[in-house]
Amino acid sequence: MNTRILISGASIAGPALAHWLVRYGFEVTVVELAPALRDGGQDVDFRGRTHLTVLERMGVLDELRALGTGGSPMTFVDADGRRLLHLPAEFAGGDLEIPRGELSRLLHRHSSARAEYVFGDSITALEETPSGVRVAFRHGAPREFDLVIGADGLHSTVRRLAFGPEERYVRHLGYYAATWQLPNESGLPVGSVGLNVPGRLMSVGAAHRDPSRAGAFCLFASPELRYDRHDPAQHKALVRAAFAGLGWRVPYLLERLDAAPEVYFDSISRADVPAWSSGRIALIGDAACGATIGGMGTGTAVVAAYVLAGELARARGDHRTAFERYEKLLRGYAQGCQKGGDRTGPFLAPRTTTGLRFRNAVLNRRWALEKMLELGKQVSSVELPDYEAEWSGAAGPAGRSGSAG
Repeated sequence: MNTRILISGASIAGPALAHWLVRYGFEVTVVELAPALRDGGQDVDFRGRTHLTVLERMGVLDELRALGTGGSPMTFVDADGRRLLHLPAEFAGGDLEIPRGELSRLLHRHSSARAEYVFGDSITALEETPSGVRVAFRHGAPREFDLVIGADGLHSTVRRLAFGPEERYVRHLGYYAATWQLPNESGLPVGSVGLNVPGRLMSVGAAHRDPSRAGAFCLFASPELRYDRHDPAQHKALVRAAFAGLGWRVPYLLERLDAAPEVYFDSISRADVPAWSSGRIALIGDAACGATIGGMGTGTAVVAAYVLAGELARARGDHRTAFERYEKLLRGYAQGCQKGGDRTGPFLAPRTTTGLRFRNAVLNRRWALEKMLELGKQVSSVELPDYEAEWSGAAGPAGRSGSAG
């Protein structure tokens, strides 16, 4: 009946999927390369009726509202600190903005009582058999599962092993981004203030939860670079080279980058996978249809987890039927959201002085801001089945009754 499911990845999509699967009676294991839940990272947002409906059905909406940041205003300045453009909190924060680490911890807490989590390990091989998938791990002993789900992000290991090399599916969109933490020694306000020059943005703002801390964010235009994704020293060197010679607070932020124990660095890219499943293996979230920044990836991942689990429950574990329905319902929706990632780099750091001036002139008009906010909510909306209503009182995939707990 395909009740034993392995999920690769414990960031957002993986725990969200585990939350629903254990609720429907599946046996779930989540494996995560990191030694523990990842903390920090950029704030993430939910916007529109679909996102909020899924969070409400999960039973976590009230908890998330209590953790909400209230949004993060963005201000763009010139080299002398003069304000060029101000975007209100709801522009970047949507209807609900949450620190990424807080969201990950909450989803883990809601699923870990009934799902097995294995940290500090990763999948090294997948062998599909007529009855399941044999999985080899870097550290743990081999195991067999009925189904395997790749929820392991844009650089998905499951996708590489089961669908082919990353270069087939991931396309560079012309920019790189980095974030790091630092002390808030200047009394910075919540939100971000950033220097914009053609093709580059360097910004900083106080942390929502701890005003003694601040977060830096930078973005720069570049052809595709060759570097080790797991080498922070290389990442820091690339950022220093991209922002060398700029004034404002940039030299100070680069000094703090050198001292930062952790730095997030990645290209702004998108994943396009022609089919989200192959046999007993499927992809979800950024692994299937991701964009690094600006593609509503967090909201899409939570919606996709709801649909994939719901279709597996509806089909009583029949993976062929469930995977087909899951992709048919969500592919168009996810690709529509994903298009926002194509525009993130050019929006945050237009490559020309003319482009910067045009963006600032347009968005300094309130009606233009409101129009963009409304379009974002429309893109992030899709009609979803009410799986729990269908499931109420029905036998679970392992012969248990479905639980609403």
